[in-house]
Formats: sequence, structure tokens, C-alpha cells
Amino acid sequence: MAARSKARKRALDVLFEADQRGLDPLQLLAERAGGDPPVPEYAATLVRGVAARRERIDELLSTYAHGWSLERMPAVDRCVLRLAAWELLYNDEVPDAVAIDEAVELARSLSTDESPGFVNGLLARLLEIKPTLAS
Repeated sequence: MAARSKARKRALDVLFEADQRGLDPLQLLAERAGGDPPVPEYAATLVRGVAARRERIDELLSTYAHGWSLERMPAVDRCVLRLAAWELLYNDEVPDAVAIDEAVELARSLSTDESPGFVNGLLARLLEIKPTLAS
């Protein structure tokens, strides 16, 4: 597994745990930073990015996930989508197709049978409207 893929998985672990335990992801990140397994720098960047833009990301996910509120989504899908939306919309270092493919793979390996298609469809919609979105 490539370094960035591992970092995405580790960031997802932190985001998911924070979501499930009702914790601030930045606080949890600080607790996990020196632990085992270590938190790669890119994973920390992802968690910080999602935390900084979470309100806007959640707004976009809620708006374009037709028929699905954030609360109804499987928790893993919600966290995968937040992570991927941040990469797609706010990280110019990652090609859009890579951000989407990585998210679909995380959903495929960690969530329901329907999740990869749901994640792919929602992220494709965000990509489609990306040029019209103000940061």
C-alpha cells in the first residue's frame, strides 16, 4: 500500500473514532500523534483540513447526497466522504481522480456493498460542481 493510501486510512481511523466518540478530531489527533501506530504527517494534514472545513464539507455533502442526511449515512461513509471532499476541494496536490478512487477503495474495504457506488456518485457530483464553488 502506498504511503499516501496508508495515511488516508490512518486519517480515516482518527476521524471515525472522533465521530463515534463525539470527540474533537484535533484533540484526538494530538493524543494519537505519538502513539502506535504513528500518525503520518499527511494523515495529520488530512485530519486538520477536514476539521477546519468540516462545516462547509458537511453542508455540501448534505446538499448533494439526495435523500441521505449525514446522520443516515453509515459512519464510515460519512468520514470517507469528509476526507475525500477535503482532498477534492481544498488540496490541489492530489489529482481529483486519485482522491475519488482512494475514497471508493476505502469504502469498498471498510463499509457496505452499496457504499462504493454511493461514495463515487456523491464525489463525482462534487467534482462536477467544483468550478462553481467558492472556497
